[in-house]
Amino acid sequence: MKAAYHHEQAAEQLLKRYRIGEIGKILDLSTRTIRYYEEIGLLNTVKRIEGGRRIYTEEDLRRLRFIKKLKLLGLSLGDMAELENHYNRHRTNKKVLPKVAELLRRHSAEVESRLTELGTLKQEINDYLNHIESKIKAN
Repeated sequence: MKAAYHHEQAAEQLLKRYRIGEIGKILDLSTRTIRYYEEIGLLNTVKRIEGGRRIYTEEDLRRLRFIKKLKLLGLSLGDMAELENHYNRHRTNKKVLPKVAELLRRHSAEVESRLTELGTLKQEINDYLNHIESKIKAN
């Protein structure tokens, strides 16, 4: 009996529909951002009902969470579009996940390179600061 109840709850959850404002509140995204993701093809599964109003599903919610995660990790919208195109061609995580890993490895290397550049910049700033402070003390 309990298993049937949980199965029914899971089925209801899959059928749940959201309005754009609800999705925005759940994910802390503006409606404008959500619409933009749809416009650029990152969220092409959105359904519309009479009157053209958007209706979002659990799948859309999951995809937006994934987009937010990739954005937080620093991937560009271009990288995300590349993933979306890859997913649309293959329709399987088995093919897409290696692409995600490739993009993350590439981005990690870019971050590492940037950190090295920032370390050099920090040293140059501190050297110049010391130079300026020595001039101040000399006066």
